[in-house]
Parts: sequence; structure tokens; C-alpha cells
Amino acid sequence: MLGSKRKVRLDSDRLTLRPPAHGDFRAWAALRQDSADFLKPWEPTWAPDHLSRKAFTNRVYWAQRSIANGTAMPLFLIRREDDALIGAITLDHIKRGPAQSGITGYWIGAPFARQGYMREAIQTVVHHAFSVMDLSRIEAGCLPENTASRRLLEQCGYKYEGVAQSYLQINGRWRNHVLYANLRHDRRGKTDVG
Repeated sequence: MLGSKRKVRLDSDRLTLRPPAHGDFRAWAALRQDSADFLKPWEPTWAPDHLSRKAFTNRVYWAQRSIANGTAMPLFLIRREDDALIGAITLDHIKRGPAQSGITGYWIGAPFARQGYMREAIQTVVHHAFSVMDLSRIEAGCLPENTASRRLLEQCGYKYEGVAQSYLQINGRWRNHVLYANLRHDRRGKTDVG
């Protein structure tokens, strides 16, 4: 479904979700820098050149190749009222054939957190993945203590599936993650996260 001939652009009530472009560098670097204290506890350790133009250029090229190859759909969240870049979401590790699955990852700038933007973005991507891309399963993982992200996933229809031991290096340490999945035809019951 994703291909080099197809432009990926999704719209929700307040957002446009589109791939990163070279012209986004300054806004992206400023938002990531200004939100560093908010983001770093939940992310892999940033490389020394994380905020450099070269690293961003590589990110844009990776996004273009991934979309063309159908292996990922990296999207920036652009608030339509002022064209502000507020975060990003990626549907990654897209598998076809019997799996028909992908994994969501996301981040939002500190000034835009807890305003419903990421919920809107996740719901838009999940709807697109199920209805246009014909995926059957969308997974996500987060740190067990990240209650905001856990609540967000459950609000978006993801259900808790278990714990992955030493799943990712976060902030320089191997960390366990709680795993969630959203199924196109889900008959599982709900869980409660404090």
C-alpha cells in the first residue's frame, strides 16, 4: 500500500500527519532541544550528533526509503492552526504476509503534551493502518512506570499483553517494557491501568 508513487498524508481534526522534510530541521531541532528533559527519560540515549543537520538529513532520507519500501511510515505531527511541528509518530517494522502487523512509536514536545494531540495522532494512524493498509495488528511498548503513555495506549484501543525483559536501552540502561497491541478485530476484554 505504501509506495514511492504515493504521498503519505493523514489528516485528523487538528493535525496533519506527514513525512519529515528537509525544511523541518530548525523546528524539529528546537522542539527536541527544548523538550530534552521531558523526552530523555523515555528514549534511547541520544547520539552526540542527535540534533545536527546531518543526522536530521539522514532521518529524512530514511523516512523516504522506508515509505517507498513499505517498511515504515514515519510522520511528523503538524498542528494545522499554526503549522507548528509538535511531535512525531512512526508505524515501523511493517510486516506483510501472514503477520500483517506493525509497531507504533511516538514522541511529543513538552509544550504540547496532555492536550489530546497524541491520542488524535495514534487513532488516525491506527485507522489508516487497519482500513487502508490492511494491517491486522499494531503493537506498542513503553516503560512500566510511564503511566501517561500506558493510559494513552489503552484510550486508543491497545490492550496490555505482557512484559518484555530488557526490551530496549532507554537512557543508557536495558529496560523492561510493557507490551500492548491493538487488533483490527479485537474481542479481548479491557484492562485498567492506574
